[in-house]
Amino acid sequence: MYVATLLTNPAAPSLDATLVDSLRNAWGGGEANWLNPDEAAEFSIPEVPGNRWDVWDDLQQLGVDLTVQRAEGRRKKMLLADMDSTMIQQECIDELADEAGVGERVKDITARAMNGELDFEGALTERVGLLKGLDESVIGKVLDERITLMPGGKALLATMRANGAYAALVSGGFTAFSASVAKELGFDENRANTLLAEGGKLTGDVKRPILGRQAKIEALEQISNRLGISEIDVIAVGDGANDLGMLGRAGTGVALHAKPSVAVECNVRINHGDLTALLYLQGYSRSEFHGL
Repeated sequence: MYVATLLTNPAAPSLDATLVDSLRNAWGGGEANWLNPDEAAEFSIPEVPGNRWDVWDDLQQLGVDLTVQRAEGRRKKMLLADMDSTMIQQECIDELADEAGVGERVKDITARAMNGELDFEGALTERVGLLKGLDESVIGKVLDERITLMPGGKALLATMRANGAYAALVSGGFTAFSASVAKELGFDENRANTLLAEGGKLTGDVKRPILGRQAKIEALEQISNRLGISEIDVIAVGDGANDLGMLGRAGTGVALHAKPSVAVECNVRINHGDLTALLYLQGYSRSEFHGL
């Protein structure tokens, strides 16, 4: 048995009951279960419809996200999340680069790396090199003035942890940011790259080994093994090419507002919803949310 979930942007909920019923009838689905009126609904279906992606394309034009997944094992025991442009709305290295006066150059490299056009480690090394000489104190300034949380993150963490799940933040960014974000949102642990500094200035390098695509896969393996759970019990979320490994291995891999070349590789794509979409995907109703 499978479950189809439809959801919209919670800031402007616009899910029409007629649309839900029309699709439910077309796909031979069960009764609609409204997880939140006007925002999210689900219904059971016996198999994955052959026109799934055609319908997905049509619904995208209406501002509606559609997912189809197995009903069994939807509620996960672990959250594995990317940080930049996933749990926060910015790319930390781009914000540091702005302060260093090399913003446009670095943003271009970041975009290409996240789209899979450049080797992640090489792109990271090149961008960090452009930060050489920047005052280490700028990190605190960027955290305070430029970094904002992605909507829905606090509810996602609070709800999953209240239901016994473990949460790990695994970033190709920097520990100076991931530690702060992890603490604010309530992650159990965080992993990221470490910017090197001497005499209060960034050296233009990061501590080795660099945490990239493979390190995120290893985090999935190591943490799930440590917890004694299967990788099927993990929901992972990210937006860049370096996230594809963990998204493909996790029981549910969610491409959240992802680069087109990344989204096309994933069966679960959220373009309109926020991070609470990950709760709806697991069958949580809005009345079960914590941290709102």
